[in-house]
Amino acid sequence: MQLLELSQSQTLPSPLNLSSRPPHSITPQTEKLTMLRQIKPRTARSKRALEKRAPKAVENPKKALFLRGTTCSQLTQDALGDLYSMRQTLAKRFQKKNPIHPFEDASSLAFFSEKNDCSLILFGSSNKKRPHTITFARTFDYKMLDMLEFNLDPSTFRTISQFKTAKIPVGTRPLMVFAGTAFESPVPNEFTMAKSMLIDFFKGETSDKVDIEGLRSVVVVSADEPTSTNTSSDDISSKPVLHLRVYLIRTKRSGQKLPRVEVEEHGPRMDFRLGRMQEPDADMLKEALRKAKTNEERTKKNITTDVIGDKIGRIHMGKLDLTQLQTRKMKGLKRDRDPHLLDDDDDVVMEVDEDEEERRRPKQKKKRTLDI
Repeated sequence: MQLLELSQSQTLPSPLNLSSRPPHSITPQTEKLTMLRQIKPRTARSKRALEKRAPKAVENPKKALFLRGTTCSQLTQDALGDLYSMRQTLAKRFQKKNPIHPFEDASSLAFFSEKNDCSLILFGSSNKKRPHTITFARTFDYKMLDMLEFNLDPSTFRTISQFKTAKIPVGTRPLMVFAGTAFESPVPNEFTMAKSMLIDFFKGETSDKVDIEGLRSVVVVSADEPTSTNTSSDDISSKPVLHLRVYLIRTKRSGQKLPRVEVEEHGPRMDFRLGRMQEPDADMLKEALRKAKTNEERTKKNITTDVIGDKIGRIHMGKLDLTQLQTRKMKGLKRDRDPHLLDDDDDVVMEVDEDEEERRRPKQKKKRTLDI
């Protein structure tokens, strides 16, 4: 399937942006038809492609799309190239310039996300007011969910090629460490959003088992403590700096059972200051976090299985009333007629009917005697 790239001179169709159409063409009927429109596959190949993009209980790993604007500095392009090399198996990169302003009109990013089936977008741009900027964007159902700007510091930036170390194998997943009180805020803010976006970017494919030999790198993201109370979105210099470092893990002999672990800086080395942000819509975020119902059997309370395989259940009962207990009736026993004893439920006095016992005794036969 050929990748689609659009340059500045080409027109960009925007099916999700109704504001580009004339005002008289937007009616409730056309909006309803647009929402209910379903694509029917005509070939087996298109049917497989639609089934691959359909919602699943366990979603496919997220793919990242790297784009650049009309004005993008060489420093920003090098940073995008290093990030692309760390996620090369699940990423696409376009080299052409695109006249896109994400925070003014994000319909173009949503169009690229749908055409390339990528839910993560990294857009590089640079201008006089915001130089060396990388915008992280996430989509849900091919609609823009949230966005956040990372302003790169050119004085401390180092590429991977500047570190003369062994390179990380392609496709491996790194360990992640977040250090700083800014990431532990109970209220969602730009730092918690940055943490969530970086985890989504470096996460890769999900797995239930981890091979220790495959842990070859670690990504450390640390945040400085805020130095001033003025942390407005316009004053970027007053915000804490995010330090992103990537280290290579080396295991050496230690003479014990566990090896000695050493780390060596691998690159890239990036320092960011967070800029503008677009928070997700509450309804869209709730829909994105919703989990599908599976056919897995839920665990039932008070039911266990022993070693043999027998199912054992425990039931909880209330206090039993033994006064209403039905016992076996015996003719030789009966309750006392005394009313003051009947009030006491614990003491039940039984007496023996002597006449009844006499009737139950066997009669002795009389011996006959003869008179001579």
